[in-house]
Amino acid sequence: MSAHRQVVVDEARRWLGTPYVHQASVKGVGTDCLGLLRGVWRALLGNEPEAVPTYSMDWSEPQGEERMWAAARRHLIEKKADNVMTGDVLLFRMRDGRVAKHVGIVSETEPVPRFVHAYSGYGVVESTLSNPWRRRVVACFEFPLEDK
Repeated sequence: MSAHRQVVVDEARRWLGTPYVHQASVKGVGTDCLGLLRGVWRALLGNEPEAVPTYSMDWSEPQGEERMWAAARRHLIEKKADNVMTGDVLLFRMRDGRVAKHVGIVSETEPVPRFVHAYSGYGVVESTLSNPWRRRVVACFEFPLEDK
């Protein structure tokens, strides 16, 4: 694994156990899935690239807008979802026909694929990237980092 990918995983794992709090992004205090991604960004790259508007739990479901996907494309490097590597950011569609509104960071690919994410009712956890989760992946990105 490259050095920059390990740094992403290490930082994501530092958030484990952080309680789930909608719209929050404070390690050890509270976060949602986007807040986890924002916190990892701040730790690795500095200031967030844009202000995050207030959002509801349903995100942009009523409008059918892929806001999270569009923001990820603006700031992360999109790649094929069939070549997932540690440190990648996965975007999930939680229900068929709905907008993609959940993100996680791949922490392991072998022997059992795993990812770190903030999940309502659980907080930040490391979960197996099981078939039910894999079926929900709609996009894959990497942080704009380079090995030093």
